[in-house]
Amino acid sequence: MDEATPSPRPDHESPTGARPRLGDVAERAGVSPASVSLVLRGAAGPSQRTRQRVLQAAADLGYQADRTASMLASKRSRLLGVKIDIRSAFHAELVEHLHTAAEAVGYDLVLSTETHDRDESKAIDTLLAYRSEALILLGPTSPTDTLAALHRRSPVIVVGRRLTATAPDAGLDVVRSSDGDGVGRTVDHLTDLGHVAIAYVDGGTGTIATDRRRGYRTAMRRHGLAAHIRVLPGDSTEQAGEQAARRLLSEGELPTAVVAFNDRSAIGVLTTLRAAGVDVPGRVSVAGYDDDALSRLSCFSLTTVSQNAQEQATQAVTAAVERLDGGRTDPREVVLPPRLVVRESTAAVHR
Repeated sequence: MDEATPSPRPDHESPTGARPRLGDVAERAGVSPASVSLVLRGAAGPSQRTRQRVLQAAADLGYQADRTASMLASKRSRLLGVKIDIRSAFHAELVEHLHTAAEAVGYDLVLSTETHDRDESKAIDTLLAYRSEALILLGPTSPTDTLAALHRRSPVIVVGRRLTATAPDAGLDVVRSSDGDGVGRTVDHLTDLGHVAIAYVDGGTGTIATDRRRGYRTAMRRHGLAAHIRVLPGDSTEQAGEQAARRLLSEGELPTAVVAFNDRSAIGVLTTLRAAGVDVPGRVSVAGYDDDALSRLSCFSLTTVSQNAQEQATQAVTAAVERLDGGRTDPREVVLPPRLVVRESTAAVHR
């Protein structure tokens, strides 16, 4: 009887039938395990031809690096912990760019979320539990002293928020846009369109809200419109915008323009006004802040302020890596100029 022909081994199996290992990739590519390690870590050394062979062999075998083993061997996690507010579309966009920037320098991200039922401190504790080497905190609300204490445990990069005057002593890195200037540019845009009665929907407490509210007041005074300053209570949610719009509607005399703390609040204003039969922007212009994904939808086409999420993410990762790999200890603040994005929710004042 003829001997049966053995069936070919699937590409994703190692010679032993176990999970593919680094040595299996090296054997298949015809190179040393050290070369495979360099290629998979993105390190310098191997030629482009070798890199292609290793990557193809890894793909054929279905090889996945054992991050846990690598962490234990190197005593480093190469993880950057990111705290986000799960309700923020802008934070989601920042995370996408953070992933790209981190991977380009051989790091990965651990995400921990802040929600209605999960506060910032708990989200940060989770990041530390997963051995994050540095913390990138998006729009943190904790006091500067709290962040400074945290920084003594692990480098902290604050994104999107100005710190208090004690920040240099705290040693923290900050990457943000100039919130006051951003709102000021929106007011400038509206006054250029002939608007005088410009209301502002506030963002509540906190440094970011304070800076944007101040930017509105300062710009209104600069244009000689101090008598028309009106700040409506609000926060960062669509519901806050809806409530502010209903309040304006109940009073009968609408302003000709409304600037909101962020895009979510602005969308709440816009949709409530339109539902009440108010033409936006024909009767009332509406503007937001953040240039998040929702603001770009054709149904909203919201005039807003871009904070340059990609550049913020790149600068934040750069700051973290300089701390971890470069040994930098001096605090740094990067302030990016905001950019007004004019869309279809603002127009010349209705005469």
